[in-house]
Amino acid sequence: MTQIRLDQFNNCTFDRGRTKLTELTWLLLRPLVFCWPLPMNGLRCWVLRRFGATIGQGVVIRAGVRIKFPWKLAVGDHTWIGESAWIDNLAPVRIGAHCCLSQGVYLCTGNHDWSRPSFDLQTASITIEDGAWVAAMARLAPGVTIGEESIVGLAACVTDSVAPRAIVNGNPAVVTGQREIDVGQDGA
Repeated sequence: MTQIRLDQFNNCTFDRGRTKLTELTWLLLRPLVFCWPLPMNGLRCWVLRRFGATIGQGVVIRAGVRIKFPWKLAVGDHTWIGESAWIDNLAPVRIGAHCCLSQGVYLCTGNHDWSRPSFDLQTASITIEDGAWVAAMARLAPGVTIGEESIVGLAACVTDSVAPRAIVNGNPAVVTGQREIDVGQDGA
């Protein structure tokens, strides 16, 4: 017989961050604003701010983006979040300025303590520092920091923090290079 006892799971100590009414309102409004493939970027940012998210100037949020708790989200200026990205933020997620999260990225801030029979919930924040790019279909585990101007490659699975300007690829993600930015091309 299994030692795992999911009937004993209890997350009553988990702080959702807002009232049940606020969460219900968000759950009802989210599909209306985020699922339509219309150019509604300004409305998406406005709604997120009304629900407590910190959203910088010039942020682009594409259709199909899923955000669990907007009040646990901070996004810096001129950051792009691509189609069908999923920010599963049971814990705070901070995304810096000038970042790119491509299509289908998944940010996971919750996990379970598999050593406990009751499979207790564990959460940890995710930070993506300024200028980082998280490529399409990449996965970030709870507690990771993606360093400034680093790159997480296509479909990479990141379970440990990434150093600034590192390029990581694979599952599990490993360093495959260093990012060099040629500012002479754009004059930036």
